[in-house]
Amino acid sequence: MADHYYIGVDVGTGSVRAALVTKDGTLVKTETKSISIHSPKTDFYEQDSEEIWEAVCYCVKEITSDLPEKSKVHGIGFDATCSLVVLDQNLKPVTVNQDTGEDRLNIIMWMDHRAKEEADRINSQEHKVLKYVGSRISLEMQIPKLMWLKKHMPKTWSRAAYFLDLPDFLTMKASGKFSRSLCSVVCKWTYICDGETQGWDGNFFKAVGLEDLALNNWEKIGSLILPPGSRCGMMSSEATSELGLTSETAVATSLIDAHAGGLALVAAGAKDASDLHGRLGLICGTSTCHMCVSKQPLFVEGVWGPYYSAMVPGGWLNEGGQSATGSLIDHIIQNHPAYTKCTHGDIYNWLEGILEELAKEQSLANISYLAENIHVYPDFHGNRSPLADPSLAGMISGLTLDTSERNLALLYLAALQSLVYGTRHIIEQLTSFGHVISSVLMCGGLSKSELFIRIHADALGIPVLIPHTKQSVLLGSSMLGAAAASKEFPDLISAAVAMGGSADAFQPVKELKRFHDGKYAVFLKMQKNQLEYRSIMECTRSEK
Repeated sequence: MADHYYIGVDVGTGSVRAALVTKDGTLVKTETKSISIHSPKTDFYEQDSEEIWEAVCYCVKEITSDLPEKSKVHGIGFDATCSLVVLDQNLKPVTVNQDTGEDRLNIIMWMDHRAKEEADRINSQEHKVLKYVGSRISLEMQIPKLMWLKKHMPKTWSRAAYFLDLPDFLTMKASGKFSRSLCSVVCKWTYICDGETQGWDGNFFKAVGLEDLALNNWEKIGSLILPPGSRCGMMSSEATSELGLTSETAVATSLIDAHAGGLALVAAGAKDASDLHGRLGLICGTSTCHMCVSKQPLFVEGVWGPYYSAMVPGGWLNEGGQSATGSLIDHIIQNHPAYTKCTHGDIYNWLEGILEELAKEQSLANISYLAENIHVYPDFHGNRSPLADPSLAGMISGLTLDTSERNLALLYLAALQSLVYGTRHIIEQLTSFGHVISSVLMCGGLSKSELFIRIHADALGIPVLIPHTKQSVLLGSSMLGAAAASKEFPDLISAAVAMGGSADAFQPVKELKRFHDGKYAVFLKMQKNQLEYRSIMECTRSEK
């Protein structure tokens, strides 16, 4: 057994995961536990913070069950989705659910889209804080959701003593102390950090009707802001009992889940801090986040950031994203008549096997050619980047009456390609504003598909790197714990470089460039056409 360990805890959309990790980045043991999602109506998504904490405790106890000396765990790091947690003065849940008013439902999830009107109101004001979110705030961010709560649930607003991002809720539970991560508040709460000064913009909060949050030095949303990986405290006595650890374990300031994955991705194969720039990390889950770090601040229209030190200390982070990726693929598969014909667990391998057979039958040099006449526009849950338009919807061209498993496989392929073209659109936006992207690194569910990886390399025309450590998000959160422990590594960058590991490279097939250029042109045309359709129909409204 190793001399000491670090723990990474990742709270994703539908599950909690934890890993016991050594100083070289080896994941010794992992554990997963599902968590509930409550959706009372369309675009409303809620969770239970106490259920999540219980799942965290279960997973941490499981991964350390074989450790005779719990003091060997020197540090613990947390990441989580950027979801809004509401607590009262006694740190008990306060409801965000309009229908039943159940206090246990006290989290508005990241993918909740209830605050569209509030986001539109913010964006109509053109406040200076918007320059850090691609000129348009997303309804997935926390300020629109706070505005919605104040307007629609005044009793919740009056009872609430603390509004936390889920990652910061976890560090509070572990350390017993209140602090906020610079990552969360800069990326999702409009906190300003320009490398020289930092703080909340009181004029902005007044303009959007949230000036009461400034009371008592912004106590409700955060007065102590710490950089990711810094020590926010030691394990509290209550948490040592709940997690099965000791008071000798340092608790690290958190990261958002995508940012933890991004940290581990850009560190894969890195020799020093300079290698962390110019790479695009794709964290592929229910949605996909696109993370890249530059040495200087680059403002990119329709892309969030630049955020100073939000992921890599001293670096400027830009964050793009697609709101539905893994969830889109599942939606397309599960709503096809041939879905029930898969009689074994791994439907993705089944579909890719069908594609291989079809390509062989048609003597095609590459599977991608099979989807020549099937085109998918993937924004089924709106466009996060680079259009920042949550009202966009999905489109499919090339549908027939065919309900066979072969048809499902072709639709699956076209959907995968569409997600890659969405990433290409984001990359083109990043490069047009000064980024130089040399490679793409991927982690998460969809990155387990070699077909998905190869489509990226071929359609983007740059290498795709897949880290040997498959659990990049967990590795990233464990890096936080290693930095906070301050025993093996002096800071987060040194921990990331040491623990990042190596990666396999997938090179683009140049012969496929013309094909993907054509399909990408169709992708952009479908996007333009949808907006044109909307304009045509808007002209008919006066007839209603």
